[in-house]
Amino acid sequence: MGIRRLNHAVLYVRDIDRSTAFYRDLLGFTVITEFPGRAVFLRAAESDNDHDLGLFQVGAAAVGPVPGQVGLYHLAWSVGTLVELADFAARLGAAGALVGTSDHGVSKSLYAKDPDGVEFEVSWFVPRERVTAEMEAVGVLPLDLEGEIGRWGGDVVGAA
Repeated sequence: MGIRRLNHAVLYVRDIDRSTAFYRDLLGFTVITEFPGRAVFLRAAESDNDHDLGLFQVGAAAVGPVPGQVGLYHLAWSVGTLVELADFAARLGAAGALVGTSDHGVSKSLYAKDPDGVEFEVSWFVPRERVTAEMEAVGVLPLDLEGEIGRWGGDVVGAA
């Protein structure tokens, strides 16, 4: 018996409308169920889950997140191609949400924060059959997204 995958995440947010707009407009989530002023359940664009993200409003006075404290550090989602990753980089950058990028050898990652400061990662994973021992030993390097698109191509579908 073992866990197969993360089915969904639920976040407490200060402003349900602001957070819903962020995840819908920048990351392409679709609203599935809504309880106005209280909760929203969203599904990722290529997901077959009932929902992937739940947002529960706790109000403007809520404290957190507090970096370096016990609790969630970040959520991570993957995309199919490096072109999609570049599109997310542009959208998140234009919104002022992008806080970093990394090349982990076997994955290429963007890091961003939502309106409440919850960090998340959007990644592309090298297809499993093309992963080498050298890639697995890379550690963390700066991401050259255009260089990676040149290396792998824009239409290569990454590992799920």
